[in-house]
Amino acid sequence: MEPTNVPVETVIFDLDGTLANFNLDFKALRADVRSYLMRTGVPASVLSVNESMFEMLEKAEIFFKNGDKSAYVFEEVRTQTLAIAEKYEMEAALTTSLQPGAVETLKELDRMGSKLGLCTTSSEKAAKYILQRFRIEDFFRVVVSRDQVRYVKPHVEQFEMALKALSARAEETVIVGDSVVDMQSARELKSIGVGIPTGVATVEQLKTHFANYIITSLTDLPVLIKEINKD
Repeated sequence: MEPTNVPVETVIFDLDGTLANFNLDFKALRADVRSYLMRTGVPASVLSVNESMFEMLEKAEIFFKNGDKSAYVFEEVRTQTLAIAEKYEMEAALTTSLQPGAVETLKELDRMGSKLGLCTTSSEKAAKYILQRFRIEDFFRVVVSRDQVRYVKPHVEQFEMALKALSARAEETVIVGDSVVDMQSARELKSIGVGIPTGVATVEQLKTHFANYIITSLTDLPVLIKEINKD
């Protein structure tokens, strides 16, 4: 089902896999996080390397809450887990490149008067490094990294924070991402989900998880928004 035809005024991007090439060593990161959490006492049986770091942290939090360890202990574990992730993210940031057409697309959207934001599950340090390295930070009026929220996407907290900072309405916003969690967030917010199969998800996965539109190149995005706004 297509979204309601309302003018698109705001575009919120994902970063890794969407604007920048996805080159994070996810397998190694997940294995490292799992090993660390097991060392803190979390049973191996509840942790899977097929889960995201955030899913493993959720299970660890439940384990600590049900045990005799304090909330403070879990916060220390969470901090250390995110520090492990940041090490991998910074390594990836050093060697990544922008997706083809990224700069041209951002320039065209800026020229069209779109309000641009960015929501990433990466750390603020890694995200800032990539944006500054490729000199694209000035395009974004708001950047919401995982450090600024308690819950990352598909929870809508990051997007709600970005929408508030942009004084934007969800139904007049396009959310662009390469993963199913971006599309799930867009659906929950009643925003327009635009999937791009340049990162972790296939076209079929993006469609299954409620993408309203699929683009194969970032340069298709301004054209799509003009079409939506024409209706």
